Amino acid sequence: MKKELNYIHVDEAIGGNQDWFLDPFMKGGGCAAVTACDLCIYCAKQWGIKELYPYDVKHPNKEDYIRFSKIMKPYLRPRWTGIDTLDIYLEGIRSYWRDVDCKMLAAEGLPGTETFARARMAVKGQIDAGFPIPFLTLHHKNPKLKDYVWHWFVLAGYEEYEEEFFVKAVTYGELEWLDFKELWDTGFTKKGGMIVLAKA
Repeated sequence: MKKELNYIHVDEAIGGNQDWFLDPFMKGGGCAAVTACDLCIYCAKQWGIKELYPYDVKHPNKEDYIRFSKIMKPYLRPRWTGIDTLDIYLEGIRSYWRDVDCKMLAAEGLPGTETFARARMAVKGQIDAGFPIPFLTLHHKNPKLKDYVWHWFVLAGYEEYEEEFFVKAVTYGELEWLDFKELWDTGFTKKGGMIVLAKA
């Protein structure tokens, strides 16, 4: 079973890319804002929630994306320790939705302390319902996942075969399929987690 979202493209990139930003703080620590921008553009395009994105939702481009990131920055601004909890992210995205008068979306956090089985079920439920998943990894024991350490990115699909379960990770304008069990089992006490969405 394989399920992939019809994810947004910004010009030729899959989603946004914080390397585009001229603001050094956003370039270095704007990953949470990128996932929020992607999420809002996706929901505006797929669900018709036009208030989420003030530019051309049918043809997202790099120039408009950078403008949008400046709008999103006050809600999910880079900080010294990063946006290192689900609660900080939720506060920011809910504040943005409130300020643009979006009443169609609700969000909750699923912490990394939950079991793999629960997390797998949540991923399937979100993707099946048509929602991308903002995802936070803090530390990780596997050096192969170093590009995802202390980083927000988006899950935009899954593939399962018997006991194997892979997720489609989108970050820096590119995608990669990751073993979700390995991703979820960070090996550290301090966990990240994911943002779970629903229509309000």
